[in-house]
Amino acid sequence: MELKNDLTYINDILLRFGIYVYDRDMVNRLMLMKMEIQELHRNGLITKEEYLNSILIINGRMAEEQ
Repeated sequence: MELKNDLTYINDILLRFGIYVYDRDMVNRLMLMKMEIQELHRNGLITKEEYLNSILIINGRMAEEQ
């Protein structure tokens, strides 16, 4: 699986579990995505690599938005 450096990568992970995240405000959307990714990782449903890549992408986008 090729890793993408954008939110599509994270949405693909979330969609595997039927999770849809939408909010008009991008910062809120990113925070919700981060919480969902953390919960999936905490429950052992995603790999450490998927978790770390997702958090890196989210943190980078949050820095851009602020």
